Amino acid sequence: MTTLIEDYALVGDMQTSCLISNKGSADWMCLPTFESPAAFAALLGTEEHGSWQIRPRTMATATRRYLPDTLALETTWRCSDGTVRVLDFMPPRPAGSPGNPQLIRMVEGLAGKVRMVSRARMRFSYGQVDPRRERVPQTFGSTRHLAVAGADAVWIDSSVEMTDQDDHTTRADFAIREGEKAAFALTWQPSHLDPPPYPDPPQALADATRFWTDWSARSTYTGPHSDAVMRSLITLKALTYAPTGAIVAAPTTSLPEQLGGGRNWDYRYTWLRDAAITLAGLVRTGYLDEARAWRGWLLRAVAGDPSKLQIMYGITGRRELTEGVLNLPGYENSRPVRVGNAAAHQLQLDVYGEVIETLYLGHMYGLDHDADAHQLQIELINYLERSWHEEDEGIWEVRGPRRHFVHSKVMAWVAVDRVIKLVESGDATGPVERWRRLRDAIHHDVCTRGYDPQRNTFTQSYGSIELDASLLLIPQVGFLPPTDKRVIGTVEAIQRELATPEGFVLRYPTAGSDEGVDGLVGDEGTFLACSFWMVEALALIGRREDAHALFAKLLGLRNDVGLLAEEYDSNAKRQVGNFPQAFSHFALILAALRLDAAESASPTRRVFAAVSAN
Repeated sequence: MTTLIEDYALVGDMQTSCLISNKGSADWMCLPTFESPAAFAALLGTEEHGSWQIRPRTMATATRRYLPDTLALETTWRCSDGTVRVLDFMPPRPAGSPGNPQLIRMVEGLAGKVRMVSRARMRFSYGQVDPRRERVPQTFGSTRHLAVAGADAVWIDSSVEMTDQDDHTTRADFAIREGEKAAFALTWQPSHLDPPPYPDPPQALADATRFWTDWSARSTYTGPHSDAVMRSLITLKALTYAPTGAIVAAPTTSLPEQLGGGRNWDYRYTWLRDAAITLAGLVRTGYLDEARAWRGWLLRAVAGDPSKLQIMYGITGRRELTEGVLNLPGYENSRPVRVGNAAAHQLQLDVYGEVIETLYLGHMYGLDHDADAHQLQIELINYLERSWHEEDEGIWEVRGPRRHFVHSKVMAWVAVDRVIKLVESGDATGPVERWRRLRDAIHHDVCTRGYDPQRNTFTQSYGSIELDASLLLIPQVGFLPPTDKRVIGTVEAIQRELATPEGFVLRYPTAGSDEGVDGLVGDEGTFLACSFWMVEALALIGRREDAHALFAKLLGLRNDVGLLAEEYDSNAKRQVGNFPQAFSHFALILAALRLDAAESASPTRRVFAAVSAN
């Protein structure tokens, strides 16, 4: 039976993560970091490519939840013989240290006597390398097994007996009665090092729970959508690479935007755009430490000539993300399976606006002054002054010809506008009169060349007739007020031409069997972030009931533990694309804040509304 993308839940330690299905199987885990080759790659193939399942041996039904305000996953299994609970989590690694990634799985009997099975198949290098396995002599009532190949070593500790099988698995068959417990721990470390210490699962659980509940308690969000917002905030924190402050777009690669198709990309990197907007959501909910850490990563990653700015970097700031293809079947035969991302070297002018907007937002919310950040903003504006009129690949990093994308020009305007505001507030210096003329020139160019007066809508690019969901951001960033007839016309046009009957929004028209504007064959699902942008747009133009109705539908697309992929296939009625997707979750947070701002006059909402309008 196919495991749907939304059948997975995420656990992680803010350096890597693991996807665990509702069948109790850990099917995707890159070790030791998000960018590393996967040791469990069944997600993109079969269990032969690496997985670890713990579940009852007989037919059982599972219900799942996260322990409140944490990233600890609780799965409760019910079968004819009784009930058992499995807790899965990854202990956060020590601050400032790479540490050893560890996945802990704790089993507890709740009723009756349940026969359980643990079956781990370690396969390094995306399922291509079958490691050497050996049993380590038993110590202190535990059993320990080692899987090693090349630079990788994985140690599995268990409180019950495990044996290595002829089918290249390490297996444990055991029974759990009411009140009994068993624990397993998988630890990765470089193969040349001495064995890691034996884990203490109960203490690790207590420490991990304390970490997450303390972090969650820092949230300043108090609106009516607190459960959805907090789960999204925790997910975004889980996608943070703690040693550097970078944020990955998703922890997976090549989950398809079209089932069986070729729109499969590696998202385990840090897009400046995605990270910047993610930080906007975190800053607005009280998480300035994350903004400060990201700013530090940004300054290191983009150091040098701003004309060489990349749209994405590795989690350590590395620039080379060469794209290649793996010999894997792909999720539901969706190929190719890619690692790396060739879009890294595209020109996407909107990125300059998103970066400057986030630095400006951090300043507005009290982030301490940083001279290097100020200098970076000036250098980026100087580059835009020379380059804003160029064609680019746009927000959706199309692989077709460059165009004058309207959203790119709008975000160039945002970049100039925010630096002007810093100068006007006395927090920066620069040739403000020249920049005001530049801002006006960009604004005039967009309104003249990117607007179709016959249809009363902005278009995807200069001279085109296509629409693009990124145009929904025009009022959000303050380029035009929500009351402007051109804004209202654009929102209504996108609803007519890019929305499904449910109201979910496509990014832009795709070409099916032919190559379209993106240079790709095939279609894709509705883009969830764009659908949340529509929620914000409807709220801004005064259609609050419609905004609330669409938001409720979107919340209904989350899986049983509150997670969202990149897209939703309205025909197949299932999530598609990489999972969980930062873009979807920060868009959810910002939509919730926008709805609250539209309904409330509380001081915090007024601050949000004022900053958003700048």
